[in-house]
Order: sequence, then C-alpha cells, then structure tokens
Amino acid sequence: MTRTVRATDAPRESWRGHASVLALGTFAVGTDAFVIAGLLPEISDSLDVSVGAAGQLVSVFSLAYALLSPVLATLTSRWSRRSVLILALLVFAVGNVVTALAPNYTLVLISRVVAAAGAAMFTPNAGATAATLAGAEQRGRAIAIVTVGLTASLALGAPLGTAIGDALGWQATMWFVTGLALVVAPVIALRLPDVAVGARAGLRQRLAPLTDRRVVGVLACTLIAFVGVYLPYTYISAVFEPATGGDSGRVAILLLVFGLAGTAGNLTAGRLADRKGPRQVVIGATLLLTVVFGLMAVSHSSYALALVLSAVSGVGSWSVTAPQQQRIIAFAAPGTEPLVVSLNAAVMYLAISLSSVLGAGILDPGGPAQIAWTGAAFTVVAALVTVLTGRFERGAGAAAAAAPRVGAQESPAK
Repeated sequence: MTRTVRATDAPRESWRGHASVLALGTFAVGTDAFVIAGLLPEISDSLDVSVGAAGQLVSVFSLAYALLSPVLATLTSRWSRRSVLILALLVFAVGNVVTALAPNYTLVLISRVVAAAGAAMFTPNAGATAATLAGAEQRGRAIAIVTVGLTASLALGAPLGTAIGDALGWQATMWFVTGLALVVAPVIALRLPDVAVGARAGLRQRLAPLTDRRVVGVLACTLIAFVGVYLPYTYISAVFEPATGGDSGRVAILLLVFGLAGTAGNLTAGRLADRKGPRQVVIGATLLLTVVFGLMAVSHSSYALALVLSAVSGVGSWSVTAPQQQRIIAFAAPGTEPLVVSLNAAVMYLAISLSSVLGAGILDPGGPAQIAWTGAAFTVVAALVTVLTGRFERGAGAAAAAAPRVGAQESPAK
C-alpha cells in the first residue's frame, strides 16, 4: 500500500533523490526536443526530404506540445501524479520508437506528435511533484534540480545526441532518448510517493488569465522573442554551414557552446532581474540578440567566430526565459501562478513551432543569411513590445520581486 504525500508532510520525504530522478526524465524529454536541430542534414538525406521539411519535425513537436499541454493536464487532473508521470514517459518512449523505425516522412511526423504528448504530460508534472515533495521552504531548490535536467539537455544532451547520430545514424539518437525514458519510468513506479499537487483546474480556468491585458502583453513578447531566438537555433547547421563544412561534429560543438553559455546566462539573468527588474533584463537580452543575429548574417564563414556568436547567442536567449516568467507571475492572481507559467510555456513552444515553419519558408529562397536577419527583426520587435507594455507593470514591483523563487520552474524545452 502506498501513501499519498501532501505539502504538509513532504519535507520528511527524501525529495532530493526523487527530484534527481525526475531531472533525468526532463533530460530525456529536453534532449528529444533540442537534438533534432543538429540532425537536420542526416534526417533530410535519410527521408529524402529537404532540410526545410526536416525542420518541420521541430515545428510539429513544439506545436503539439503547446496545444496538448493544457488539454492533457485537464484530462489527467484527477489522476495520481505518479501515474501521469509513468504514462507520460511510456507515451514519450513509444513516440520515439516509432520515429526510429518509421520508413517515411509522414509517419515520422505523426510519431513526433506522440512523443510531444508524453513530453507535455511529463515536464509540468515533474516540477510540481518535486515542489510538493520538498515542501514550501525548499520548493525552489527542488524545482531547480528538476530544471537542471532541461538545461543539461541543451548543454549536453543535444550535442551528445548529435554526436551519436553522426556516428551511428540519427535513429540511434531516438533509441538513446527512449532508453533514458525507460530507465526512469520503473524507478518512478517503484520509489516515487503518490503526490497530491493541489487544486484541480479545468481548461477554462487555465485560459482565464488571457483576459488580462498585462498577461497578454507578456505572452506577446514571449511569442515574438522566441520566434526570433529559435529561427537561428533550429537552422544552426544551415546558418553556419560555411564555417562547419557540413561536419556534424562541429555542429555538435556549437550546440554545446550554446547550451553551456545559456546555462550561465540563465543564472546571471536571474540575479540581474532581482537587481534591475525583469523587464530591463528582457530588453537588454533581446537587443543583444538583435546584434548577434545581425553578425551571424554577415559573418558566418569563420568557425572561431561561429563559436563566439553561438556563446553570446546562448547567453542572450536564456536571459529572456526566467525574466519573462517573473513578469507574468507578477500579474497572476493568488494561486494561479502555475496557470500563467503554463501558458507562457505553451506560447514558447508555439514560438518554436512558428520559427520552424517560417525558417522553412525563408531558407530555400533567401538562404541562411536571411534566417539570421529575420531572427534579428523579431528580437528587436520583442524589445520594442517590452518597452511599450512597461506601463502595465507599474505597481507590480512587489510581486515581481518575489517572482524569482517561482520563475525557476521552466526552460525553452518545457
């Protein structure tokens, strides 16, 4: 017989070990989301489609995640969190197995939707479960441990998966993330306590914050900024092809540099947001990205410069994520913070999807340089939107100051 753990008795549980297991799950989910960008040439050749069409695998995964996350949360709201987490990993694994075995492009597209459904169930529940097990006083640390899985998936998982795909074929990368998920699922089944995560919200309640124009303003900035961020990232192999010579190993190094720099940028942005305010950090980061993407468009033939630009791009990209969460949490009614953060995450994944579609339309006629220029256009517009919506944030300073403790829940792969 298992015991249901609630917030009041959670600190007695060994939550660090449970959070670490959940972090391994988010590592698998994040690696699956990020690694496709580094495998586009191999997938293109294997499935006999263009690089732009291969990029739609990123689009389909992200769009499915964005649309399914609130729907699946509602459908499983009365389930045990442990059951949801196990089912999520199994669905995720099935999706990746089909991806690895699929003989054609159409079936691969469908399998990405299945994998995204598993990811959309797992990541939000992993953070909420770890936070409940840790209790109120240690909630931030628990969420941070789970979030390490996502940041590590960008810094380590995506380059590792790209290297595996380069050596053994891109299907081997799908088997790799499937194996990770199947290792975590039985551990959760056998060791994770059952968890009650609080009030159950219907889909209508989850979408209610969209009636607040301040929330809509932040979501608009998130959408525009991350379309700009993920245009060059999704097509990084094409943007820097003159510098890499099409070498997947060199692309993997660029992804590693981006992820490591992004981790540092995320930590730095959190401290700066405490001191200067999250809106100022978002404005600075999006303007920095505008400059970096402009340089990518005109100077993409030197590999040394590509490394520098990837690093600075990582810093700027991950400096937007947490401050945006802080901004939107400042406008949340008491008890609705998870709802608005979930909406922000859905919009981020929608932006990833749109960037992939837009990039596919730009790449063939305009070339890689046009991808970078378009990214720069989006980030400068994001900076302007953030400036113009600043008046909505007056009087929200006290709430924003407390936001960093909650804002660490997510990254761009959630």
